[in-house]
Amino acid sequence: MKTNMSPLELALKYMKIFYSGKDLDDLYQLFSNEFSFKGPYFEFDRAEEYINSLKSDPPVGLEYSIIQSYENATSACLVYQFLKSGVSIPMAQQFDVSNGKIDKILLIFDAGTFSYNDENLAKE
Repeated sequence: MKTNMSPLELALKYMKIFYSGKDLDDLYQLFSNEFSFKGPYFEFDRAEEYINSLKSDPPVGLEYSIIQSYENATSACLVYQFLKSGVSIPMAQQFDVSNGKIDKILLIFDAGTFSYNDENLAKE
C-alpha cells in the first residue's frame, strides 16, 4: 500500500475497502493508534472495536456514488449517495488525518430514513 497518502487518498482507500466488505483487516493500515469513529448508530474509540464490528456484520450489498470530495492538509470530506436494498440517501464522512493515518471518522446521514423503510418493509 502506498505510504504518505493525502487525506483524500486515505478516505477513498477506506471507502474501497469498506464497500468491498472484504479484507477488512486492511483497514488497520489506514488507521492511527488514536482512531475513533462516530456515526448515528455507533461510536468506537479504537480501530480494533470498529473493525471487529464490521467483521461481525460485514458491509455487503452496499454501493455508493461520490457527489463531492474536499480535502485540506489534515482532513478530507466525502459527500456521496448511499445505496442499499432500494434505499438511496445522501451521506457525508469527514476524515481527520495526521502522520499519514486516519485519526477520526465522522459519519453523517439521516438515520430516520432507515427506520421509515424498515417499518414499511415490515408491513408488506
